[in-house]
Amino acid sequence: MSYRIAYLGPSGTFTEEALRKLCHHYLSFSKEQSIEMIPKVTIPDCLSSCQKDEVDFAMVPIENSIEGSVNMTLDWLIHQVDLPIRAELILPISQFAIIHPNHEHLELKEIETIFSHPHAIAQCHEFIRKHCPNSTIEYMKSTSDAVGWVAKHPEHKYLAIGTQLAAELNQCLIRAAEIEDYENNFTRFVLVGRKVMAEIKQEEAKHSGKTTILITLPEDYPGALHQVLSAFAWRKLNLSRIESRPTKKCLGSYFFFIDIEQIMDDVLLPGAISEIEALGCQVRYLGSYPCFLPKTMSKLPT
Repeated sequence: MSYRIAYLGPSGTFTEEALRKLCHHYLSFSKEQSIEMIPKVTIPDCLSSCQKDEVDFAMVPIENSIEGSVNMTLDWLIHQVDLPIRAELILPISQFAIIHPNHEHLELKEIETIFSHPHAIAQCHEFIRKHCPNSTIEYMKSTSDAVGWVAKHPEHKYLAIGTQLAAELNQCLIRAAEIEDYENNFTRFVLVGRKVMAEIKQEEAKHSGKTTILITLPEDYPGALHQVLSAFAWRKLNLSRIESRPTKKCLGSYFFFIDIEQIMDDVLLPGAISEIEALGCQVRYLGSYPCFLPKTMSKLPT
């Protein structure tokens, strides 16, 4: 049996790195099961292919600790597809300065052009200002595309900001590691799909759990959001996230995307949801799933 999993590509992205960690370190597959990882150009491509059963699962980013929510992912999960969340992995994000092997001894101040995705450039402004003050910036669709571009142009003094995986896949050199401005840079990735996820490896049995729901408040109930939050508060259910997203029906109309730090049980969560529905709210269940955070990340010397 083979699982086909779409992810936000191209090959060498942080999404692929997160997917590899999830499948190889946290999930347990039998010898008869294989995994085919399929890169897609956009988040809608990933989720649409899963909705159409072209793949079994899709792996997409949903939130970054510095840049906030990935609105494209939220809006597609809310409006376009009906795919439960099966797992979450939080990946520490490290950016790497990557060059062609021909320029192994090149000084950074000699770099002419830096290529990367706009988000990666934004996360590394201090490094660029300090070490590559004379370089120009060229934006690419992804960090992987940037590394691939550098790999194909050995005659130029180019540098890409991207992942360690992209450097390995393109046979490029890492000139400097962990060049991001902020240390606490994490991204949450979610695995979605209608199929049941593989078993969790025994050594990773100690993991946190989460349940995600979508709430629509009644229009004629003043203080409804306060009542919703109270339903969780008196049951001592911790909410790790609450975010509003427009319903796209009219101005001022919102869904509330809520993460609850507990796997669905038989008493507390069903009771809270029943109380919320009794207020006239609509509740949509988006998944109850394990959450993984890698304990250590490989570090490369600068």
